[in-house]
This record gives sequence, structure tokens and C-alpha cells, in this order.
Amino acid sequence: MASGAAKRYVQAVVEIAREQQSFDAWQRDLETLGAVGRDDGATAFLNNPSVAVTDKKRAIDLVLKDAQPEARNLAHLLIDRQRIGIIPDLVEAFEEAVLAERGIVIADVTTAEPIDEQTQDAVRERLGQLLGKTAQLRLHTDPDIIGGLVAQVGDQVIDGSVQTRLRRLRNRLMAS
Repeated sequence: MASGAAKRYVQAVVEIAREQQSFDAWQRDLETLGAVGRDDGATAFLNNPSVAVTDKKRAIDLVLKDAQPEARNLAHLLIDRQRIGIIPDLVEAFEEAVLAERGIVIADVTTAEPIDEQTQDAVRERLGQLLGKTAQLRLHTDPDIIGGLVAQVGDQVIDGSVQTRLRRLRNRLMAS
């Protein structure tokens, strides 16, 4: 889940991309910036307080030499505000925002055991019906839920786990 700061930057980038019809260019540029954010040496350099800000910006400009000017400006802003650490979250949040623009949501689906393709298709279809959008699944396993599944799409949670059903039953029995 992306940080609040990353989400705010992404909102601004999405607005620009929507106005300029440049989602593909932004995806390319942010993937390049994401590679910088995943590189330990690059992040150490960019986070080093003894390196001049102008040197950091010059280095990032070399990496983003083929990027659109707005992407370089974003990178400069992140350097100025010492926000280099949010780059991976920013890239992830932008990818999710692009999918949302295209009517696709990402659902984090947790099951007790791995599920087969047929079950994945059924879950994808049912979530798509419930949400009115195409669903992509990110699968997780957690034996503690015992059975069933828990799906999270953004802030919405659909909990059909056996663990939750047992907890509800216990609460009803205790209340009687």
C-alpha cells in the first residue's frame, strides 16, 4: 500500500497525464525513475546530505534524459523535498491509478491455500460483478483464515473467511 505522500504526488501526475493524454509516457518515465528508487547505490547517492542538490539533479537528469520535462520536474521536486524514499510507492500507486483509469481494479485476495486457475477466474468474475469493474488479482495465502477468502480492493474489504464466520458465530453464542 502506497504512502499518503506518494498518493498525493500520483494524483497530480494523473491529472497532468489525463490533460495531456500521456499515460504511456508517464508509465515509461516512472518505470525509469522506479529503477533508480530500487537501486541501493542510487538512493544512497540521492539521500546523501553531503552531495549538493545540483549534483543530484544533474545525475537524475542523465537517467531521465529521454523523459518528458514534467517527469524530470517531479524528480527534482522529490530531491528538493528529500522524498526519494517514496519513489517505489509512487510508481506502484501510479500503476494502480492507470489501471483505475482503464476501469481495472487490483484485488488483494487472501486464501488459506493457493487456488487454481479456475477458482481464480471465478473470483475475478465475481469481484468484477460486485465492483462493476474488471478485477486483477494479487494472490496471498494465510492459513490462519482456515478457509474461504478475504478480498481487499482499496479500502473495501470483502471477508468471506471461515475464521471470521466462526468469530461471528462465537459472538452470537456469547451474546445469547
